[in-house]
Amino acid sequence: DLAGADALIPRLASRFGALLADRAYDAQDRVITPLTALGIQPVIPPKINRTYRRKHDAGLYGARHLIENFFAKLKTFRAIATRYDKRAVAFLGAVHLVAAFITLK
Repeated sequence: DLAGADALIPRLASRFGALLADRAYDAQDRVITPLTALGIQPVIPPKINRTYRRKHDAGLYGARHLIENFFAKLKTFRAIATRYDKRAVAFLGAVHLVAAFITLK
């Protein structure tokens, strides 16, 4: 996962105010330092085995749970979970349709 973070973090420059992630992304040199250098608040709880317990916004971190629940509901639809559509534009349309259905439900 951190290899993907190495590629994505430089592209985040000034696009977001905070990054919500789980404890797996609690890497000082690869994630936390580059984020703070870009002016992005890392909302990542520290790992249990850390000697220095860095503070994080627990309220904002709670929003991550809502996002994960939404993706779990999205994946209950077979066409989304199995990527039934071959073309990206058709798949995106299906995701929009299902997201609207979930939101209105």
